Amino acid sequence: MPDMQPMNQTVQETPQFRVLTEDQIEQIYFAALDVLERVGSRVHHAEALELFRSSGEAVVGDDKRVRVPASLVERALKNYPRKITLKGRNGKRSVALQKDHVYFGTGSDLPFTYDRKTGERRRTTYKDVVDAGRIVDYLPNFDFFMSHGIVSDSPNPQTYDRHQFMAMLEGCTKPMVVTSVDGEGLEDLWKMACVFQGGEEEFRLNPLFVAYIEPISPLTNDITAVEKLLFAAEKGIPAMYTPCPSSGATAPATIAGMLVQSLAETLLAIALCHLKKPGMPLIMGGVTTVMDMRTTTYSYGAPEMSLASAANTDVSKWLNLIMFSTGGCSDSKCLDEQAAIESTISNLTAFLSGANLVHDVGYIDSGVNASLESLVMNEEIIGMVRQMGKGVRTDEEYLALKEIDEVGPGGEYVTHDHTYEHWREWFLPKLMDRSDWETWNNEGAKSMSDRVNEETQRILDTHEPLPIDDDARKALKEIIDAAEKRHSK
Repeated sequence: MPDMQPMNQTVQETPQFRVLTEDQIEQIYFAALDVLERVGSRVHHAEALELFRSSGEAVVGDDKRVRVPASLVERALKNYPRKITLKGRNGKRSVALQKDHVYFGTGSDLPFTYDRKTGERRRTTYKDVVDAGRIVDYLPNFDFFMSHGIVSDSPNPQTYDRHQFMAMLEGCTKPMVVTSVDGEGLEDLWKMACVFQGGEEEFRLNPLFVAYIEPISPLTNDITAVEKLLFAAEKGIPAMYTPCPSSGATAPATIAGMLVQSLAETLLAIALCHLKKPGMPLIMGGVTTVMDMRTTTYSYGAPEMSLASAANTDVSKWLNLIMFSTGGCSDSKCLDEQAAIESTISNLTAFLSGANLVHDVGYIDSGVNASLESLVMNEEIIGMVRQMGKGVRTDEEYLALKEIDEVGPGGEYVTHDHTYEHWREWFLPKLMDRSDWETWNNEGAKSMSDRVNEETQRILDTHEPLPIDDDARKALKEIIDAAEKRHSK
């Protein structure tokens, strides 16, 4: 493999793969509207409550419970964009979020990482986030970057998000999805992004990142989540409002019930953002999975997670909303056969469903531990998944009737020009071993784990992303220093 950053491959349209029928989607949607009208959702934010009160349609109770009529939701749904394009600091508008265009990326905020030298689990650091960014920056099947870790060595827990974003920018030049402490934190991240995008107006047209915002299931919108959502609406920052219900714990124990509740939580945000600023780039999200009743684990490897995510994607397409989904993650505590199995199933399901932003690739230990090796392994898995997504062409060149006639019974295709012209279209593994026993044994009898470790180290040793210039670095430092000063007490 050459020591250079490969070009991002063209994203293919996916084959149709549906979990829900249209009748089932309508049932879930109408049930979610019923939940909003009868049960409502509690909103802990003064401006948001006032927006609902002044709408003349929503009902706001003394207990901050907001009930929203279907008419407001359906009017709001007509105003959301069906395409959002992200532009990395490398200048490439490389993530075009639209129907059936699928992009893969990491997840965020993992508290622990496995030290590559000692093998011990420890707190994730600034350098770990930079290294994860360098891996993602190099790997062609990763399209966007979330931090993959939480910067635990920042000076102040109230400002860690600024340092974390700085680490992301140092390590990676691709588009990003970011998390923030609060609305003020998101504003600082937006200011930092505007340094690269050429100001506020250019950011609206070419956003560097999507803001990840998460309510509290069931049906609760805390003040921090809402203030981030309202700021994103005001500035035109693409934002995903991502319920993370746990079936059997914070959502009903049936997948359909969980889908209804999470959709109701999403539709509340859709109505709120419409009242704040119609047309803001909102993305439908949801990490919908089960709680293992034996261990109380929020499972990242459960088949129900992939099934529910694909079902959510069906709903998002029906609503003409962009979908933020989940794949490439595992409950395994290390990079082993379980991690490979669970990562493969969720990557394949997310891709075939046509979800737009597939995140959490590389998560292990149920979203607690960061693993650079898992990123490298998933690169190979995603490559295989995308190859399958290309489908089978049946035009004249690919039916190859002329070549079959020329070769005839008992002939061979190895030396034929047609083979030379087309074999490079096949998936060519970089990590999977296809050699015979003697060759494999003579080359060290390396396992998949051995090859993944070597490739991870090779990337860290050789790949350096496009550096941040001095003027930009100075501007970023001023924003971070100002935040540190504000929170110094």
